[in-house]
Amino acid sequence: MKGNQPVLFISARTLPEAFTTTLKAVWENGCDIATEYDRAGDPPSKDATVMVEIENPLTEPRFHMYGGPADIVELEIYRLEVVHGVHDQWVDRYGERDDRLWRYSYHERLFNYDTGDSNVVNQIEVLIQKMVNTPNLYSRRFNAITWIPGIDPDLGDPPCLQRLHFRWLPGEDDTWVLNMNSDWRSRDLLKAWYMNVWAITDLQRFVAKMVGKLRGIKTRVGRYVDKSDSLHIYGSYFDGAGSVQMVLRMLEQEKPEQMYIDSSAFADQVIQARHLVAAQLESEKRTGKKGYVLPEIDEKTFPYPKDWDF
Repeated sequence: MKGNQPVLFISARTLPEAFTTTLKAVWENGCDIATEYDRAGDPPSKDATVMVEIENPLTEPRFHMYGGPADIVELEIYRLEVVHGVHDQWVDRYGERDDRLWRYSYHERLFNYDTGDSNVVNQIEVLIQKMVNTPNLYSRRFNAITWIPGIDPDLGDPPCLQRLHFRWLPGEDDTWVLNMNSDWRSRDLLKAWYMNVWAITDLQRFVAKMVGKLRGIKTRVGRYVDKSDSLHIYGSYFDGAGSVQMVLRMLEQEKPEQMYIDSSAFADQVIQARHLVAAQLESEKRTGKKGYVLPEIDEKTFPYPKDWDF
């Protein structure tokens, strides 16, 4: 019906399959609508409310040649930001120190949430402790949020992620299975969706492993559901190098085994990314410069915290 935003549901087995199917679905079935970020001459974006179920979000192959950055290092640094907060020091929540700093990070909102009464809450730590200490794991209250009403409505780029919901179910062989749902206000399908899901499902893995370790039970990651109120492809992405139409042509021309790659193939690059970030953080601590490595620090060997491997 005219005036109604389309609602799409996609189910896939793995992360690369989910991206391929979702991109095609939004391109073919999304509505045409302008955005507040359009430049003169840009076509209207493709847009839909989309729910994506990924049955096995950590199953290999996980890397998609066209799903996000072609460089696995960029994906690993983003994972470190979301799961371990390596760049939370760049957050200036109220813009009082430096307007050039970030106003939020997802790790900062999940692990250091402002409750509005001069307190902060590590929501993930609280959830893990409740999961460990509750008599059973059937609770429906394992929930974390990001939105801060007193800040976010006025931000130029407020958080897209709004909420995470964790749900445990008993599986086979006395194993508890952690399902996770995520709610997103708005998503750039071509440039952001894959990175978001890559990192958030690693947070799902992190919570499952921590609860299993602390509670002394067998755990594993279950299905992941990703819901976007507005999943969109900007009109400025329609044509040219790296455009959606170019990606769609490659999806048609290549077989899945050519596009979907086991992430273990990039193991050396992932470890190198961790050394690089650790070297940058040490250099930043000494100089105050972001993304800089001092000449006397070896970015290829500088030690990083072992929990980054967890």
